[in-house]
Amino acid sequence: MLQTSIQAIRALIVFTVITGVAYPLIVTGIAQLAFNDRANGSLLHEGDKVLGSRLIGQPFSDPKYFWSRPSPTSPMPYNGGASSGSNQGPTNPALKEAVEARVKALREAGGDASTPVPVDLVTASGSGLDPHISPAAADYQVPRVAKVRNLPEDKVREQVARHTEGRQIGILGEPRVNVLTLNLALDRGR
Repeated sequence: MLQTSIQAIRALIVFTVITGVAYPLIVTGIAQLAFNDRANGSLLHEGDKVLGSRLIGQPFSDPKYFWSRPSPTSPMPYNGGASSGSNQGPTNPALKEAVEARVKALREAGGDASTPVPVDLVTASGSGLDPHISPAAADYQVPRVAKVRNLPEDKVREQVARHTEGRQIGILGEPRVNVLTLNLALDRGR
């Protein structure tokens, strides 16, 4: 019995070193060498200042910016440590009230009352951290952003087109617009 216990402890130590130390170090090293930007959070920098990540949504409420999808994470929106949906189903009255309030806010901020509000501007994604909106959601916001920034709508639409990402490998997902990179480009005048 003692011999079996010693062998089990040795096996535990060996596999702990292999799977708990060596493997993570090797994978981390490969990621740092091959995919440095992605392995470090796909952060956007301006000098030494971190502006945000391409992978996590950011809260924007100023009318001069394109607005992101709502985020139900707590204790604050877009909390990367609390990725979650709202757990409010389509029959939940709280969801209906929240969506109606978001539609009202978008229309009051300058949205066209005759045009339906794209669903991704009034409902959260499953993670609550989605950094993208649909091209339709971006297009819905173009008139407001152009007016507040005193720019022609065509110029703002060009920026939206420039920041619209296609399907991954041509077949996965839907076309999407990264809100943070679009807003940064507008701020920089590019």
